[in-house]
Amino acid sequence: MNSFVNRQQTVHFGAAYYPEYHRTDRLDTDLDLMVEAGFTVIRVGESVWSTWEPEEGVFNLDWLRPVLDGAHARGISVVVGTPTYAVPMWLARRYPEIAGERRDGQTIPWGARQEADYSHAAYRFYADRIVQKVVAAYRDHPAVIGFQLDNEPGLEFFHGHAVFESFKDWLRRKYGTVDRINDEWGLTYWSHRLATWDDLWHPRGNAQPQYALDWRRFQAEIVDDFIRSQVAIAHRLKRDDQFAMTCVALDRPVSNERSLASELEVMTVNIYYTMQAGLAVPRLVGDAPASWITNGAGDLIFTADRAFAAREEPFYITETNAGAAGRSAMNYPAFDGQWRQAAWALIGRGASMIEYWHWHSTQDGTETFWLGVLPHDLTPGRAYTEIAQIGAELRRAGDRVVGLEPLSDVDFLYSVPSKWGMASAPPHLDKPVLGELQHDEHAYHRFFTPFYIGAFQAGLQPRIVHDTALVGSDGSWLREPAEEAKKRPILVVPALYIADDSMLDWLAAYVEAGGHLVLGPRTGYADATARARTEVKPARLAKVAGVSYQEFSNLPTAMTVMEDGNAVGAATTWTDLVVANEARTVLRYSDPMWARWSVLTEADHGKGKVTVMAALPDDELARALFSRFTRSAWGNAESVTATRALNRHQEEIVILHNWSSSVVRTTVPVDVEDVLTGDTLAAGVSLEMTAWDVRVFAVVSP
Repeated sequence: MNSFVNRQQTVHFGAAYYPEYHRTDRLDTDLDLMVEAGFTVIRVGESVWSTWEPEEGVFNLDWLRPVLDGAHARGISVVVGTPTYAVPMWLARRYPEIAGERRDGQTIPWGARQEADYSHAAYRFYADRIVQKVVAAYRDHPAVIGFQLDNEPGLEFFHGHAVFESFKDWLRRKYGTVDRINDEWGLTYWSHRLATWDDLWHPRGNAQPQYALDWRRFQAEIVDDFIRSQVAIAHRLKRDDQFAMTCVALDRPVSNERSLASELEVMTVNIYYTMQAGLAVPRLVGDAPASWITNGAGDLIFTADRAFAAREEPFYITETNAGAAGRSAMNYPAFDGQWRQAAWALIGRGASMIEYWHWHSTQDGTETFWLGVLPHDLTPGRAYTEIAQIGAELRRAGDRVVGLEPLSDVDFLYSVPSKWGMASAPPHLDKPVLGELQHDEHAYHRFFTPFYIGAFQAGLQPRIVHDTALVGSDGSWLREPAEEAKKRPILVVPALYIADDSMLDWLAAYVEAGGHLVLGPRTGYADATARARTEVKPARLAKVAGVSYQEFSNLPTAMTVMEDGNAVGAATTWTDLVVANEARTVLRYSDPMWARWSVLTEADHGKGKVTVMAALPDDELARALFSRFTRSAWGNAESVTATRALNRHQEEIVILHNWSSSVVRTTVPVDVEDVLTGDTLAAGVSLEMTAWDVRVFAVVSP
């Protein structure tokens, strides 16, 4: 477990706090209200470079000290943010060359935030200087437990001349010769062969997927390098008991969550979620994948699991919504109970700090209607009352819910390269247009999340592992397939579109060793450079799976899927046209024109088993799929799910949710202690759960 998490006695709980936005001085009032709500931490200072440095070289570093002193006097810890993502006008005005350049050749105009090119030497000079000043000013303050460097990096691709020249240098180091890049990118196509490195065309004109994939890899390294340099500054100046991190927004297009997390001392993320009916199970809000805000309870759990998987350890949340999240047209305040639902769901997946964004609703600015713990009238209301209840519950739970490591019924393989590769060559679009560049940042999640949410809504506990945790960039196997087959007896692999030979061979060895591999569509199609493979598909796995396919199809309408003459759900938007060779066909299409192709096949191989799901399932089909594999003893009501995890004392903690507005009954399958009340419940007891209820149990050892 991360050493910073390991020292905690309770989950860090609080909010971002911006007294500089207030029109009146209410510091003592705010801090006293925070104490009453059980807050243990606040985050401050990250948005206001022009306050820290109002003019070039003129620093105002003491303005925050009264906040830290007041917090410390009340036992509240502080995370101090550095403001490099919000460039002051004086810097943009004097040094316009630091502005990033977009694909169309236009510079990013000043007026929002994150306009600066992270790689520009002038910007880096000023960014480094303000970070040094802020960290040095507050490293010795007893309230400060950590520093946040920058904020949600990776929003923009940078296309400026210097960036492009650096990209050419990056390619030279990676490929060595022009002949090699001509071969690996397939540049004979459309007369794109390079005679010299100077022949490389600018990315704004690019339409080749191999180029696009490397461009994304390079851009993500710019982000990693920038955050690495900021963390290094903080690490040099801070105390050993203070952490250094940035808050990661997992939807950022120029971010590799796995490599970025490796630069931090603790993984820290911002997770916003849909409220009201958006949290219902079964989901009621459609199948749009998560973006900056999650779409359903399953998406909330999925996003938290990505945070845990980034470093494979507990994580911090620096922002989650207290009120309605977004602009004025996105106001859907939570139903009673939903704040508790979301907080405990995140804690159950490993969140060891939860900070709301933000304490008070700002009365001006772009985010006026992004509502905080206090509404615009600054009077405690419904949000404050329920959040204070969470604070009291966390005090009672203590270290029993700190640093939880989720258990799993089924594991999912996640691939950042596949996400990037499918964004540039999306398998389906709402309105595909011939001749225009196709692009969809959510393409990979359109394939991944139907499987993940299907497992969640089937009552199972899913968990994520990255492909790079199993196989290194040099092709070496980082973990033995036989050991992983014991640890992860069911491994689901949807849309592993980009994969090298070593990764596919590792999956075959996993099956040989006794694992149950579940292959989703679009898996094993392209190599590590996004070239379509020439092997039978799924490449290097066809023999293991006992199937093959040469064709694939969009599905403009949902297609009914049958088992033994009974409908079990539908396939949506996409299917691989799978032919069962040695495999057994379990599910087929009802349409006789499609019945020649298999929807679901099963095959035994070595000590293990391979299931191939050829199509994207709707929720009904996905639940049916995962119900075939295993069942959970918990959550035997449709809207009830359980998050199971081990705490630092090796207790099994079970967090039980009723994701609905109805009262339901569910059976407790084992003896448990209620962590929040101390009551004990015997195995077999029928438990009533009210609307949007959550219960926290510890399994009693026999």
